[in-house]
Amino acid sequence: MKILIIEDNEKLASGIKRGLEQEGYAVDYVLDGESGARRIEFGAHDYDLVILDIMLPGKDGVSVLRDWRKTGITIPVLMLTAKDATEDKIAGLDSGADDYLIKPFSFEELGARIRALLRRPKEALPAELKIRDIVLNTATRKVTRAGKEIPFTLKEYMVLEYLMRFPNKVITRDELYDHAWDFAANPFSNTVDVHIKNLRRKIDHHNHEKILETIRGVGYRLKA
Repeated sequence: MKILIIEDNEKLASGIKRGLEQEGYAVDYVLDGESGARRIEFGAHDYDLVILDIMLPGKDGVSVLRDWRKTGITIPVLMLTAKDATEDKIAGLDSGADDYLIKPFSFEELGARIRALLRRPKEALPAELKIRDIVLNTATRKVTRAGKEIPFTLKEYMVLEYLMRFPNKVITRDELYDHAWDFAANPFSNTVDVHIKNLRRKIDHHNHEKILETIRGVGYRLKA
């Protein structure tokens, strides 16, 4: 797997590069937004993932990523930010980031986030996923049912998105857990069940047609 780091702090970029290379990744880094944007625009297929800082000289990370997504570049992006503000997280996710990590962070957490992103399916998601009257926008991460927007937490969104990728397929609890949670969580907890319960309450509440099914002893399914 080959990773591009776009980070203006060279000490941090080179440190991440060394650590990831010890983990078996091939890694390049550039120190400004313009250089990083060009590297991917002309060689997106050369990389499997980008680690992108939100604050960059020349062109900020949100602008870089938004331009990539507009041109159809779907490479997974892990956004780094030194700001623990809700608006920065929202800006990164709305611009098309697949995940974000707040500085300072441990290398172990960075590695877990990278592994989670690289486990995701290689095919690009369409701009919208639709099952009956549920519409999920993969760029803005907004979900509506019968035209009415439904608010979700990030984890709830991730679980729903995964289920909507595979309509009518039974998805196991382990699959959902591997997709939405990192190594620090407890796989023996009832986390998945709680999130499914919340999803069912939000998408099936006040709707006569129930589409989120529990397949006892196996997993869950969205009926298309």
